[in-house]
Amino acid sequence: MSADIIDGKAFAAKLRGRVGEAAEVFAQAAGRPAGLAVVLVGEDPASAVYVRSKGKATVAAGMASFEHRLPADTDQATLEALVDQLNADPAVDGILVQLPLPRHLDADAVLLRIDPDKDVDGFHPVNAGRLASGLPGFVPCTPLGCLMLLRDRRGDLSGMEALVIGRSNIVGKPMAALLTADSATVTLAHSRTRDLPGHVGRADIVVAAVGRPNFVQGAWLKPGATVIDVGINRVDGGLVGDVDFASAVEVAGAITPVPGGVGPMTIAVLLRNTLVAAHRRAGVPLADPTL
Repeated sequence: MSADIIDGKAFAAKLRGRVGEAAEVFAQAAGRPAGLAVVLVGEDPASAVYVRSKGKATVAAGMASFEHRLPADTDQATLEALVDQLNADPAVDGILVQLPLPRHLDADAVLLRIDPDKDVDGFHPVNAGRLASGLPGFVPCTPLGCLMLLRDRRGDLSGMEALVIGRSNIVGKPMAALLTADSATVTLAHSRTRDLPGHVGRADIVVAAVGRPNFVQGAWLKPGATVIDVGINRVDGGLVGDVDFASAVEVAGAITPVPGGVGPMTIAVLLRNTLVAAHRRAGVPLADPTL
């Protein structure tokens, strides 16, 4: 048996195409394009690459991109003043502050400063509370992208045993909340979970977001399980996930590769969140309500 490979790159391309079509309709209805502002502090090479790719994707989707680059020695007051300015700017629908910030800056305070209705990263506690309560809000892009891939692969997730490995605020906790909202039976595992292989072996769905290369072994998996590998780890000059792909692909029913699985979904969902934010702020209904 060899698992089907879940092509996140192809799915993300389709999603971006749908966002682009809806963005064009929005611009005509609202008299302006949807707008995403990205803030980069310092010159971290990986962050600079991410910011550049987000800007290109935003423009390609027919939305306005506002890029703000600040020097590494920017102080807290200056950064927070910029966030306040973006909160008040009617052309900006989404605000993303690229993490990590330089160590002298308080990232939590900056994220709290963002208007929850422009928090397209979904990191604000207000949006976390909305997700937990089943209210409309913004969900972090990576777990929402994972959910889209799962729904596309498995359809109705009701009653399925789902295991999320990792309890971060960015992936693990919101992923568990999303799966719960879809009526899956969810276990949230972490570094202190006892008998992790036993939990993995009972799961129809495994989402690995633990940050340890090749951690989840194929022998642990329930035959036919769907495996979503969120991990991106650099090993010997290449990228590997949190799941040992070589062994897992022989047991799983479907699995995301690394790279080319979850990664491309993150920017596509960011564009989707920005477009949704624009519609909500403008009071314009989405042309594609399934987005």
